[in-house]
Amino acid sequence: MPVVLLATTLVLAFSALVALFPAAIAPEVARALGVSSATVGLQVSLIFAGAMLTSLVGGPLTRRLGPCRTSQLSLALLGGGAGLLAIPSLPSFAVASLVAGLGYGLTNPSASLLLVRFTPPGRRGLIFSLKQSGVPLGGVIAGASAPALALAIGWQAGLLLLTGLALTGIAALQLARPRWDDQRDPRTPWLTTPFAGLAVVWHQRSLRHVALLSLCFSAIQLSVSAFTVALLVEDLAFGLVEAGLVMSSVQVVGIAGRIGWGWIGDLLGDRLTTLAVIACTTAVGALLVATMTPAWPRPLVTGLLCLLSLSSLGWNGVFMAEITQLAPADRIADAAGGCLVFTYGGVLLGLPLFTALHGLFGRYTPVFAVLAGVALVGLWLIRQARLAARREAAGQLPLGGGAG
Repeated sequence: MPVVLLATTLVLAFSALVALFPAAIAPEVARALGVSSATVGLQVSLIFAGAMLTSLVGGPLTRRLGPCRTSQLSLALLGGGAGLLAIPSLPSFAVASLVAGLGYGLTNPSASLLLVRFTPPGRRGLIFSLKQSGVPLGGVIAGASAPALALAIGWQAGLLLLTGLALTGIAALQLARPRWDDQRDPRTPWLTTPFAGLAVVWHQRSLRHVALLSLCFSAIQLSVSAFTVALLVEDLAFGLVEAGLVMSSVQVVGIAGRIGWGWIGDLLGDRLTTLAVIACTTAVGALLVATMTPAWPRPLVTGLLCLLSLSSLGWNGVFMAEITQLAPADRIADAAGGCLVFTYGGVLLGLPLFTALHGLFGRYTPVFAVLAGVALVGLWLIRQARLAARREAAGQLPLGGGAG
């Protein structure tokens, strides 16, 4: 099991590294493409658009190829996308982002199938949270390595280095394929059933509410990650370097939160309650941020932002583990892919919504009050998921029905 956890975490970290590498060197890439740095940042949206597409077929494709081969395919798409990103052309940059996104979307369905197979049910919250820590880990690596590589060997060579890392990962995973893919079903249709995962999620009320919860939580997570520095500089009179250090602290606390909440979920034996505590903590933290002014002491501002990140960046592993708990045993990969369509939808919706609200209010702090409201919507969805799960367990709602 440690090898499975390490492999799935590293694949997820690599996907985040590829996704965030250009953003970490946006000025360099922008000069080469002849566009603004903000335009370079839009490639993250293209990546998640690609991820939504492969999330639709991730479940059946994983059953057909096996989780190990699907992970190799994910690395191939991510590495190919990184190589295409090195071409200094705006059209190829857009295509490359979509290709990398296709690989990003395959990481979680395959990882979920592997971890469920090799992890005891009572430890899934912690194990899935450890695996999900790969996302902020990849972000930390991108922030630390991309500028250094751009200065040392050039940003294009840095991206080609990522292609080499992908090939190395594919070769390493081949050693485990005979064991990890021994339960695959090569007869499983995948391209003809692109909405199979969504159907599993939408027709089971408990999964439906958990999926909608992830849309709310991912929108909050993206907003906190993307706008913390702008909040500190523009609303609270922090210096840029000082704000960057706070942002680093926020990401590190987010990693700790993912692991800690996973452990708490396993300890309680009730991950929906854990998600409810996360929703309440997020709501309180966002409301406190909404009241901040430049007169607030710097350590207090930093501490409250870290409190917010502990929950708003720490929910993912508990969420993924709960999917495996609620989903039918033979449809776990489908359920994971279907739920992630909603998760990535929250990512795509969160940034433009936050930007529009900032334009309406003229400041960042009031928008965090809106995020608190989104967290409370998530709390209501958790309650609905619990009620539906109880009815399903009692046989009052069939797992294949209840969509009305």
